[in-house]
Amino acid sequence: MTELLYQLDSYLKSFQAQVTAVDADNRGIALDRTAFYPGGGGQPADRGILTIDGIKYTIQRAKKIGDLVYHYVEGDLPLPSIGSTAVGEIDWTRRHQLMRTHTALHILCGVVFRDYGASVTGGDMDPLDGRMDFEFETMQRELVDQIQAAVNKEVAAARPVRVAILPREEAFKIPDLIRTKINLLPEGIQQVRVVEIVGLDLQADGGTHVQNTSEVGRIRVVDYKSKGKINKRIYIAVEDA
Repeated sequence: MTELLYQLDSYLKSFQAQVTAVDADNRGIALDRTAFYPGGGGQPADRGILTIDGIKYTIQRAKKIGDLVYHYVEGDLPLPSIGSTAVGEIDWTRRHQLMRTHTALHILCGVVFRDYGASVTGGDMDPLDGRMDFEFETMQRELVDQIQAAVNKEVAAARPVRVAILPREEAFKIPDLIRTKINLLPEGIQQVRVVEIVGLDLQADGGTHVQNTSEVGRIRVVDYKSKGKINKRIYIAVEDA
């Protein structure tokens, strides 16, 4: 099993680990612990560097397969032996941009749920850009402008962002914990990671976030579209304040 260091410390930029498995066919290296986010929930996987036995491996993606996180190597460098010590370094600029974007989407989700009672039907993100789909029948520019003003008010409110890992039974006692229309948590998951924007939003989530909404920057709604009768999409850009 790979220990997921990012779950409780999204600001961890480097770490030391041991190689526990090697996938020679796909050039993947599994570690006993990692700070690389392996992707999921609309957030892309981290990139960075693994240094093992003096060799620097460029990692363009990571992926969780079963209980292991594999880090996929670029190029044709020889793969390490199991038991080797690895030092990992996250591409921090990209990771922090994704943290800001992910928290921005939670702010958007929290505002829309609080003010309009609309559930999320989907979402996706890249560094400093994201989109989220909501159960709205109609959407016009005036409504979008109101939403943009409201989300930036929450950024300015400097709300703390807290992370906790709770037993499944305890987590599901929280009202409205699952904000998506489909419950994405399989029955087999007994520990639920919960992300809370204090006073605004609380939901199950596996991704990385900033510690305070003030760290997000300015949120700008760049576009909106109808994706169905009761499905409207909002596109955002995250900018420096």
